[in-house]
Amino acid sequence: MKKILVVLTTLLMAACGEEATAPAEPPSAGQPAAQVAATDKVLEVYKSPTCGCCGAWVEHMEANGYAVNVHEQQNLQSIKEKAGILPGQGSCHTAFIDGYAIEGHVPAADVDRLLEERPEGKGLTVPGMPVGSPGMEMGDRKDAYDVLLFDENGTEVFSHHPGN
Repeated sequence: MKKILVVLTTLLMAACGEEATAPAEPPSAGQPAAQVAATDKVLEVYKSPTCGCCGAWVEHMEANGYAVNVHEQQNLQSIKEKAGILPGQGSCHTAFIDGYAIEGHVPAADVDRLLEERPEGKGLTVPGMPVGSPGMEMGDRKDAYDVLLFDENGTEVFSHHPGN
């Protein structure tokens, strides 16, 4: 199963221009991230320096009131493992905020709700890179997708975003 996760993550990272290098050390899911701004909405984002959709997601989060500290590096596998991302649930970037992991193109409104409701779990994920999710805009096209709440035991739908 771990080999499948590595292959899937490698394919996703290849789409964003990933190469293998040693990653920076992220906070663990379930552990508070270091706060570097005078706000409770600080994201620590780990992404490839060449990934345009990751940068667009960062802009979406900033436009929605989040302070973002970007950590650019080539290999994100160890960060995804530390976040507890389950096989098949990964995407192209990983973020940490207030003890939760945020994987992929999760809308800011869902992160707001997560921080307000504080459900049990490791964090939220939008597996893959659905068209129309924040950072993956392609004109008027929007594919339906789910934001999943995850922990070591699996996932449950946190919110659904309909397509057109």
